[in-house]
Amino acid sequence: MTTGGGVRLVLLSITLSVAVAQRTVIETTTGKVRGKVLNLYGRQVVAFLGIPYAEPPIGPLRFKPPQPAKNWTSVFDAFQYGNSCYQIKDTLFPNFTGSEAWNANTPLSEDCLKINVWMPNPPPADKTVMVWIYGGGFWYGTASLDYYDGKTIAAIENVVVVSMNYRVGSLGFLALGHQDAPGNMGLMDQNLALQWVQKNIAFFGGDPQKVTILGESAGSVSVGYHLLSLKSRNLFTRAIMQSGAPNCPWAFITNKEALRRGKAFARAVECPTTVPLDQTIECLRSKPAEYIIAKEWVTSDPIFRFPHVPVIDGTFITEDPKTSIRRGNFKRCNLLAGAVKDEGTFFLIYGAPGFSKQTESLISRSQFLEGVKMSVPETNSFGVDAIAFQYTNWLKENDGVSNRDALDDVVGDHNVICPLNDFAHAYASFGQSVYKYSFEQRASNLVWPKWMGTPHGYEIEFQFGLPLEPKRNYTRDEANFSRRMMRNWANFARTGNPNKESFQTYSQELWPRYTVSGRQFITLDINPPKLGQGPRIDECALWSEYLPKLTRQTSDISEAERLWKEEFKLWTKQYMEDWKAQYKDYVTYRDQGCPRPSN
Repeated sequence: MTTGGGVRLVLLSITLSVAVAQRTVIETTTGKVRGKVLNLYGRQVVAFLGIPYAEPPIGPLRFKPPQPAKNWTSVFDAFQYGNSCYQIKDTLFPNFTGSEAWNANTPLSEDCLKINVWMPNPPPADKTVMVWIYGGGFWYGTASLDYYDGKTIAAIENVVVVSMNYRVGSLGFLALGHQDAPGNMGLMDQNLALQWVQKNIAFFGGDPQKVTILGESAGSVSVGYHLLSLKSRNLFTRAIMQSGAPNCPWAFITNKEALRRGKAFARAVECPTTVPLDQTIECLRSKPAEYIIAKEWVTSDPIFRFPHVPVIDGTFITEDPKTSIRRGNFKRCNLLAGAVKDEGTFFLIYGAPGFSKQTESLISRSQFLEGVKMSVPETNSFGVDAIAFQYTNWLKENDGVSNRDALDDVVGDHNVICPLNDFAHAYASFGQSVYKYSFEQRASNLVWPKWMGTPHGYEIEFQFGLPLEPKRNYTRDEANFSRRMMRNWANFARTGNPNKESFQTYSQELWPRYTVSGRQFITLDINPPKLGQGPRIDECALWSEYLPKLTRQTSDISEAERLWKEEFKLWTKQYMEDWKAQYKDYVTYRDQGCPRPSN
């Protein structure tokens, strides 16, 4: 009996092993892929990592739009992430985990256009799909970071999760107005990955009609561009935008500026720019990738500005994103959008006057004013004065904490919060369902200084479930909050409403819909959600309404004229004060019937 039972157990084990092995091999349109089974939280997920979705953009394909991957004949072992696309690594704070956790963690290569899929096991049918697009200012980033691991949300929420690598920096966004370097190659990479999802996700149990795209920072900007582009609108169903939008001041440049930057970059890598463009491009193709990426920042240095970003290429992006937003020229769909509480601090620590990781960054009034000037390079001195006036705490204009926090608000409002507000508001104005949030939870194990608050990018760990892993030393409250955030995000992907898990179930509307009149949003942290309006309505009115008008009306005023007007204003103020004082003296002596004494 014992022997027979043992044989049955062995046979059962073999049968189960074969069944699992069969479930981990998927046939896609380009060939078979084999994933690896992960056991977590009492469930199974199969991870398929590093699947090619495009041909390597090398040699004559460098700077060109991507080409779909060719078919393969043997089974592709999708056991590990693919290469990261070539990029510069952050070395400002050596051996500091706060910055190095964002650096590429797989080898750098131009052969990097790979896609990853996490599939609940056993394979589901017609499941919701969530496609993640990473950020990094369009100059760095990779899908293989621990922050972006899709296994936990796939297991907990029973959804199919997808991420992809796309080209960044000059290799992804060099725009020379030429068919061999049109710009926006990184966005076209994403578009090709979304096409791959439409063709293949059903093989992984996903429903191609239930695809939500989501991203943070430049990834959120990318989501916005897919909403605007006719090339992408039919490739997904809903969108989640976190800390970025196409109308952000760093997310778009004119073709003229792109060509100027492109030629400056070419000269920096010793390629001619006085010859036909095809010769310049041929020279750029001949240079080693590691050499050219080292020269990318020759064209940019202000706070929160990056050298190679999206442009109007005439194909993927056909008009200024602000024009598209104003006209309602975007995909009609449900939108979830928001930002973190302290969007500016992460960027201030990389070069603003008086800011340091080692100190409390208590800046002086003069450092605050210089920081404002650095943060808004596109405005003139009148605009800088208006911004400084709006954000100054006039009860504490020389207080270091007040000045530090004010500059955080300037950078965060200008570059993230207010443009995203405008984007979401436009969606609501055109009758779409919008849900807004402000993320305010600072992780208990965050290694950045406390004065940085909740910095840019630090909601991601919660939406991907990192606090559920004991080795990472989060608190129980943070783990519970992470579960709630994953549920909200997955609910929205499933139904278009972060409150509802399915269309058949009733749920209490703890998260109200954003309306044009009410401008509702909720705060997200370990505490129960709080309802607010905005956020930051008054400050954003400065950026969207007053400042553009001021800049236009003063754009033709020379610096000499500006200084003369400032002097005249000061003289007028002093003259009026003197006149008022003398008139007061006159009235006093007149009423007393006394002659006014001579000076």
